[in-house]
Amino acid sequence: MPPKTAKKLLCNKLEDLSAENFKRFRTELVDRKDGVRMIQVEGKDVLEVSEVMVNVHTERKALKVAEEILREIRCEQDADELAEEAKKAGLCSSDGSSDEEHFVDRHRDELIQRVTTVPSILDKLLKAKVIQAETYDEIMSLRPAQAQMRRLYRDIGGGGRSAKDLFLQILKDQQRFLIDDLMKN
Repeated sequence: MPPKTAKKLLCNKLEDLSAENFKRFRTELVDRKDGVRMIQVEGKDVLEVSEVMVNVHTERKALKVAEEILREIRCEQDADELAEEAKKAGLCSSDGSSDEEHFVDRHRDELIQRVTTVPSILDKLLKAKVIQAETYDEIMSLRPAQAQMRRLYRDIGGGGRSAKDLFLQILKDQQRFLIDDLMKN
């Protein structure tokens, strides 16, 4: 039997939900404001919702998010079963950490080539203290935008997962169509 993927586990668990609970699940997923928008899940079936979750989050994080949402909508047994199946499939670590590649790392090449509004991204990263003023000035002096993005990636990588999460959120806010396109692929 082939190993179960996060998407398969999500599909199986979401298929077990009643229509009302699945609707509540989708609403909670969007209400979390962590990257999934209503247009991505409204009227979609369990396979499509699972795919969106895995594309927006990492595979392991999608399972954790699903478990949290199931608990929020009072589907405790479903949440427990999902957590247990994820553990059996080796898709969740005992300490809850994730070693899976981050979205911005997976799509590094595409983001470097396609992001053109680097200054506004730098403004937000500077304000959030992810980068320092010297780094900001150094990146702003580079041309073209691809060189700016390559240099920015050096600092984002050093900031860890939280810096990458903030970078992704800024990209979602400022480059929505690009991020949507990458999430679909």
